[in-house]
Amino acid sequence: MGRAIMVGMAELKVTSDPDDVLVALGLGSCIGVCAFDAEAGVAGMVHVVLPESVEGSGDEPGKYADTAVPALFAAMRKAGASPARTLVAIAGGAQLFQFGGNVARLDIGKRNAAAVQQALRVQSARLIAEDVGGTVGRTVSLRCADGAVVVKTLGQGERELATLAGRRFSQLARAA
Repeated sequence: MGRAIMVGMAELKVTSDPDDVLVALGLGSCIGVCAFDAEAGVAGMVHVVLPESVEGSGDEPGKYADTAVPALFAAMRKAGASPARTLVAIAGGAQLFQFGGNVARLDIGKRNAAAVQQALRVQSARLIAEDVGGTVGRTVSLRCADGAVVVKTLGQGERELATLAGRRFSQLARAA
């Protein structure tokens, strides 16, 4: 493993150093969006906290799905990536806490996943793998050297979700 670059809540990071590994720790209801342009060697990750921004919120663009995804693609373009070549994988969106009455609006993880997927569609992004939902948290990492996305889940260990270099990738993985 190379140099770990932590991507905290609402943060967005882009790198072209093949020794770098982008890491989002402890994704509960949050979503880690991993993007990689193999030809340009540019990797990017954003740690999405909430589904949608509200007008007048001066918060950082990485906080909300509807602003984070466009900001990620813009930062990657600035670093030399092409959206047409960029492949994406996402992880997170769990519901860690159960609420009485099973109120859907309180399932932030499910809402985050849907909002990120919609934001990716708006960008015409190629989402090739996802590990979302369920009731356990995850840590996701993206290696800039080869575009490998690795998900570590509490009690389930570590597995490679996808290789965003375009050579191979797993089928969409959905947690129950």
